[in-house]
Amino acid sequence: MKTLFKILIVFSSVILLFIAYVAIPHTYSPDGALSKEIVKTHSYIADSQSFSAIDNNRPTSINRFYGGSDQRELDGRIWYPTIANGDIAEGAFPLIVYSHGFMSMHIEATYLAEFLAQRGYIVLAVDYPLSNTFAPGGPRAEDVINQPADVSFLIDTMLNRNKDNNDLFSGHIDPDRIAVAGLSLGGMTTALVAFHPQMRDPRIKAAVSIAGPTIMFDETFFATSDMPFMYVAGDIDAMVYYDSNALPILEKNPGSILMTISGASHSGFVTHSENLFRMLDNADSVGCQAIVRFIPEIEDGQEFIPGLGGKEQGILSTSFDKSQMPCQQMPLPSAIRPGLQHVFTQLAVYSFFDSHFSKDDSSRQKSSTYLTQTLAKENSLVNVQVSEKNIVSFHQE
Repeated sequence: MKTLFKILIVFSSVILLFIAYVAIPHTYSPDGALSKEIVKTHSYIADSQSFSAIDNNRPTSINRFYGGSDQRELDGRIWYPTIANGDIAEGAFPLIVYSHGFMSMHIEATYLAEFLAQRGYIVLAVDYPLSNTFAPGGPRAEDVINQPADVSFLIDTMLNRNKDNNDLFSGHIDPDRIAVAGLSLGGMTTALVAFHPQMRDPRIKAAVSIAGPTIMFDETFFATSDMPFMYVAGDIDAMVYYDSNALPILEKNPGSILMTISGASHSGFVTHSENLFRMLDNADSVGCQAIVRFIPEIEDGQEFIPGLGGKEQGILSTSFDKSQMPCQQMPLPSAIRPGLQHVFTQLAVYSFFDSHFSKDDSSRQKSSTYLTQTLAKENSLVNVQVSEKNIVSFHQE
């Protein structure tokens, strides 16, 4: 009996330690005085509320056993800046629409959304109808073709709320400062709604793709707009390969910024990877197990995203190439901790948006200098490259 009791005590202790390990994330800090100051300093308290909207003008496609719908339901969350008493802060703030990755959900961006809300941004993220984790019929990447219009609908919805005197966000959204960001398939959604000649939304003034597929885009695709664009990448990404998707960006899109995190994985850009996967040598080991289940459905040479366009739209090819199949580089190399990866992403994305959206000239210049010069100098795991063309800064009229 005593032996059994001891075993139960040890087992319970292990379980409690594991729960504590998962529930209490480790705090990571960047190197360098200015980087530490940016992480520490913020003007607001981040709050959030649920979001739900239905687009009755566009259908959700049939998906395996799912019969489809005559509408698209978009549920998610809005993060926004508040003051000490919990009220939304005074003023009109930039709006950022964030797009999640394949087989993921809107909560993947919580660490980034909260960071931005604390610094004066309103961030909206939703679960896309057919590419999220629990999509009816199972997640399908092909529905990315419909997600740019989802983003435009979300912008419409928020701008309508901005005009509603009875809405929390009435007068708090600056329609001249709207941006998009996204991870993986969400990064592709971001690129499409920012640059695709038929899908782009001209209200968008800046865009950030985090490890988004770009191998199918050429210079013509990005030539539709000179809006500020940044690509954030990990150089050991096992799903969206760095050499074929990140590195060519500077040539394809003159004026863009490429921010590379050495030793960063693809799955490490997701919020819950810090809690659930930081004990792993590389978080992509879990992500790869999930994504390879869907690979057999696609044959070599099969069109991956029907209807995306061709040469006139700047689309090189959407045919599936087995050589670009995710998770081929096994065994995976060791990766940095997801929490540290989050910190570098927060610093880069915030300083990028602030360099274009701050109302103060000196603040814009300070953020631009920090992003393009100081961030990498202070943090050896970060490399920031800017193409030869000068960055086009956004100035509010």
